[in-house]
Amino acid sequence: MLTPVLASLLPLLLLCRISFCQYSSDQCSWKGSGLTHEGHTRDVEQVYLRCSQGSLEWLYPTGAIIVNLRPNTVSPAATRLSVCIKPSTDSSGTNVYLDRNGKLRLLLHEEDQAQSKVHCFSIQEGALFIEAVPHLDISRRITAFQYELVSDRLGAEAHSMGAPCQPCSDAEMLLAVCTNDFVARGSIKKVEQEEEHSSVIVQISRLYRQKTQVFVSGGVRARSWTGRIKMPPQCGVKSGDGEFLFTGTVRFGEAWMGCAPRYKDFLRLYHEAQQQGNNPCHVDTD
Repeated sequence: MLTPVLASLLPLLLLCRISFCQYSSDQCSWKGSGLTHEGHTRDVEQVYLRCSQGSLEWLYPTGAIIVNLRPNTVSPAATRLSVCIKPSTDSSGTNVYLDRNGKLRLLLHEEDQAQSKVHCFSIQEGALFIEAVPHLDISRRITAFQYELVSDRLGAEAHSMGAPCQPCSDAEMLLAVCTNDFVARGSIKKVEQEEEHSSVIVQISRLYRQKTQVFVSGGVRARSWTGRIKMPPQCGVKSGDGEFLFTGTVRFGEAWMGCAPRYKDFLRLYHEAQQQGNNPCHVDTD
């Protein structure tokens, strides 16, 4: 059911698709203020964010804004992207909808934003329509979130309670080593079960790549790293002996597990592909 404010904005939303809106230039992050809408609470501003990651901060929200999240390159692969947003713990003042050709679907209630949970959706599901919730005092209302564009497989599945825990195929394993945000050889020291995910505490003996510093060095002479990698709780991972090749993605500063074969199994697969000339990239296995 539409709120009174949203119902009053719908005619303008339709006009907005023609020409009667304010437009913000392309950028990675956006910061705006509802005070600029003072006296024009029915204004709808179009915001275009064209980066793989960034943030939005809307102070004292009034009226509504439409946030278009798109990659900065034109490619057929862009249609297979997912958008993930993570509200800040003090985000308030708005409801967030998905807007696809004028049809709105509620994505996030105002009261749910403080949980700071990650919400993902396909980029083809539309833009974000962010509607201000009427309050007598808007001076303490700020809507703020981070966003990232990720591949479909690493989007909704990676942050879903129902994410599958299927082993990677040989091709996926080889590709993950070349393309994932982190690649590291090491062992599982401990597994901590939390409400919505498992945290795998790992010790790394060789760090091939990390997009951001999710693994912390034990010192200049130690030649080892430690860190946490998150997984869905139903995957049932346990600590134990043996070395693994950990690969995965970094989402909002947190490492999420992708393919994690035993290192000896990866070596066998890698050398077989090397002999056949099928390796997508070179890995120093010495």
